[in-house]
Amino acid sequence: MGGAMLEGWLADGLPGARVAVIDPNPSAAMVELCRAHGVSLNPAAPAEPEALVLAIKPQGLEAAAEGLAPLAGPGTVVVSVLAGKTVANLKDRLPRARAVVRAMPNLPASIRRGATGAAASPETSEEQRRTAHALLASNGHVEWLESEDLIDAVTAVSGSGPAYVFLLAETLAAAGVAAGLPPDVAARLARQTVAGAGELLGQSPEEPGSLRQNVTSPGGTTAAALGVLMAEDGLGPLMRDAVAAAKRRAGELAG
Repeated sequence: MGGAMLEGWLADGLPGARVAVIDPNPSAAMVELCRAHGVSLNPAAPAEPEALVLAIKPQGLEAAAEGLAPLAGPGTVVVSVLAGKTVANLKDRLPRARAVVRAMPNLPASIRRGATGAAASPETSEEQRRTAHALLASNGHVEWLESEDLIDAVTAVSGSGPAYVFLLAETLAAAGVAAGLPPDVAARLARQTVAGAGELLGQSPEEPGSLRQNVTSPGGTTAAALGVLMAEDGLGPLMRDAVAAAKRRAGELAG
């Protein structure tokens, strides 16, 4: 995710000279990206930054905090994309930090079509919030939340959501095979159907429910399928249960 965000910033015109990357084990792609854009990779004595973006695994925070704590000063806005790590968690480990923005992007950020939910600590100034917004918006849509308490729900809906969509493509292809299609044909049709419907949803001003109704003829084939998917034990309760499970797990990761 950190690499995807960096690519977005550079594509938006952020000068590489304004960026430093701290990565104890950078990939070859990260090394090349930094070299190509003049980004400082693992500088010996990094200056206290305007913004410190934490894009590591949540379980790596403890080990990384000692080296990062001196960089997170009172004038730095800390932008964290660590699932489950609260503002309080971050301030405990970065004691000089005041302004903290907790954000949850998702995988399509890698193609600049992401969806991110973000919440700022009370100490975050409007200027710091704008800085955080500019960094997050380079990778897609940003929703600012009134309360950090909503981040776990964002994690369950849009953070994990791409996996739900990929599963839909998988299961739709498998259903096509069960209906008699060759596996490769079913896979291509399912992939393009999900991708095309997603693109239409992104471009259309209509609500998802309206788009669904537009392709559903009364008594037709789509209506027959939706009768199963929209039944009392259909997709609705399954999705609610899935989101609830993801939200619970996000809460368990805090600490």
